[in-house]
Amino acid sequence: QVQLVESGGGLVQPGGSLRLSCLASGNIFSDNAMGWYRQAPGKQRALVAGVTIGGRPYYVDSVKGRFTISRDNAKNTVYLEMNSLKPEDTGVYYCNRHGATLRNDYWGQGTQVTVSS
Repeated sequence: QVQLVESGGGLVQPGGSLRLSCLASGNIFSDNAMGWYRQAPGKQRALVAGVTIGGRPYYVDSVKGRFTISRDNAKNTVYLEMNSLKPEDTGVYYCNRHGATLRNDYWGQGTQVTVSS
């Protein structure tokens, strides 16, 4: 049974930092590249960063140079270090396998990130 538990969100001022964590159970972590997705208010959920099984990261342009994704395969955990946060980074952040869809995949509860002064 798949479980995804995200944590680490909160309210932060512009320019601040947060570190998100996601504990995954089941084969989802060991068998897949993993990603962090963001659902901003009124927008669709979208991938912002991913990491391959081997640890190679990739990012959307809007977060390059500010976000760092990593994974600890021994702990079945994926992290997202977010620096220089902007108000447009606000949203609920979810982790899941790369390519997950709302229709076909289980999702955790997410963690809220709010960037505001």
